[in-house]
Amino acid sequence: MTTAARRIRLILMLRQAGVTDPRVLSAIELVPREAFVPDVFRDQAYENTALPIGHGQTISKPVVVGLMTQALEVGDRMKVLEVGAGSGYQTAVLARLCRRVYSIERHRPLLIEAEARLQALKLRNVTMMYGDGAEGWPAVAPFDRIIACAAAREVPAALADQLAEGGVLVLPVGTARDSQRLVRVRRTSDGFRTEELVKAHFVPLVDGAAVESGTLTAGLGSG
Repeated sequence: MTTAARRIRLILMLRQAGVTDPRVLSAIELVPREAFVPDVFRDQAYENTALPIGHGQTISKPVVVGLMTQALEVGDRMKVLEVGAGSGYQTAVLARLCRRVYSIERHRPLLIEAEARLQALKLRNVTMMYGDGAEGWPAVAPFDRIIACAAAREVPAALADQLAEGGVLVLPVGTARDSQRLVRVRRTSDGFRTEELVKAHFVPLVDGAAVESGTLTAGLGSG
């Protein structure tokens, strides 16, 4: 099967799974997922499966990317914060839907690789930072939309506080993988409104520091 045929099959599968937003489907169709996975997994790039990308992280299933992006309700003039860049795949999808993406990644090697992929795709509306995504990016807040690609014990106050009024935060919440759920938080004029969407299975959001190649690094887990 050709790559084009695999992409079409993936889009049909996403529709069947509930991803119906035409802008989201178009963005996913335009992003070459094979460019964001290790060479050994390229033949599985358009399967509905999570794949390892190193450092204990994975690239999420396409259906998860589709459902999370759809839940975010991204407009083309919005400023979006992504917590956990990982391979850069979700970043690339977001970049085709909004004005600018700010993305944070705790693993420097993953960040370097993700930046190179996005540059190769000529996606120039992305700014990436190496650091602790649990704290958000206060210097460029507030954000119209925030998406976190790792599971938190509860909605991080720092991220919720960086939402603009009317803004939306989408992230998985829960400590055990079999009890996680995807939630959407809306900031209103008088506080926050939270709704549960679907069950989720993500790597945990890690506070504190991680040791990588002999270097002490602060941050959180990416998806």
